[in-house]
Amino acid sequence: MRKINIVPDEYYHIYNRGNNKQNIFMEEKDWLRFLFLILYFQSPVTFYNINVGHRVSHVSVSKKTLEKILSNRTVELISFANMPNHFHMIVKEISNNGISRYMQRILNSYTKYFNTKYKKSGHLFQGPFQIKHIENNEQLLHLSAYIHRNPREIKEWKNKEHLYPWSSYQDYINKNRWGDILKTQIILDQFSNNNEYKDFIETSGVKPDLEEELLLD
Repeated sequence: MRKINIVPDEYYHIYNRGNNKQNIFMEEKDWLRFLFLILYFQSPVTFYNINVGHRVSHVSVSKKTLEKILSNRTVELISFANMPNHFHMIVKEISNNGISRYMQRILNSYTKYFNTKYKKSGHLFQGPFQIKHIENNEQLLHLSAYIHRNPREIKEWKNKEHLYPWSSYQDYINKNRWGDILKTQIILDQFSNNNEYKDFIETSGVKPDLEEELLLD
């Protein structure tokens, strides 16, 4: 991971992939588990028993726990796309070391879960998480487009990325499934309505000067 200064009130692109490009999700419960972690680990609230149920709509916490998370969050999750062997997120740093602790908790928790479940050992992810500072608003918008178009890489989801359950795209163009735990306003407030954002995603490509920075090798 390239050394950068992570400072409050700035936005960052965070990504990583499986070690040796291996898949990091083997069945639906793995996808649900990781989704829970990126949503609800935004504060130091401790979970002693994580039960994600059997479908996306089951990924939730009690109203009391949600209020505690929202009042103590150290980061804000802006957008995400979880893919078979990698993930992308846009995250805002709220307090010092917020992103570092957030990602450490997510990756450690998920790796422990995965290795125990599948009787594995060692590293699941390819080194530390990767992070890049988002320099300006134009980059923020094009990065959100890149992330939300990512599921096109999967054959069965090509041109159906707006239905892909493991990204935040549908939360931008339809009802936000996660409410205040997913902060869409910084991007959506720049469009007159959700359909205008959808048109932006479908018609804008990644700018050539951003593509090299965004792609995982």
